[in-house]
Amino acid sequence: MDRRSAVKGLLIFAGSVAVLPSCVLEEGKASIPLDHLDVSAGEEELLAEVVETLIPATDTPGAKAMGLHLFTLKMLDDCYSREDQQTFMTGMTAFAELAKEQTGKRFTKCSPEQRQQVVASVNTRQAPEEVLTFYNILKGETIKGYLNSELVMTTLRVYELVPGRYEAYYPVTAEAQIS
Repeated sequence: MDRRSAVKGLLIFAGSVAVLPSCVLEEGKASIPLDHLDVSAGEEELLAEVVETLIPATDTPGAKAMGLHLFTLKMLDDCYSREDQQTFMTGMTAFAELAKEQTGKRFTKCSPEQRQQVVASVNTRQAPEEVLTFYNILKGETIKGYLNSELVMTTLRVYELVPGRYEAYYPVTAEAQIS
């Protein structure tokens, strides 16, 4: 065996070892890296549709377009206790089952009206406790992410640093003066 063919074989082997992890990557995983949660692509899609039902797209982008389902997953993964994470995951499964019971199909396949009906039933506390816990965490983190987004902070709400604007001249009328 000559040296060229040995080096060529070694380079092909090293290249295939470098490319192999991207070929074997599981298709059913979440699109963001999570340390403590094991979320499938289907569960991520379910979360995206639930947050889109909470904050739908109008003349401004909806929650799904803003990636608030990913924000919720990251916050849950980083900031919540292991018990809360476990309750969230079991609640998400129970929510999917509840939606299937009420509509006869998966939540992601429902029409917007059917999705609103499922969310409205959870809002009125007509759901099991784990579904309510899941929904409360998801709704709270979605609203937090939306209110702290760049869109809201720069376009929809004018932010002024405390103590606010200084107005050197403010006219005082006779009615406003205190005797």
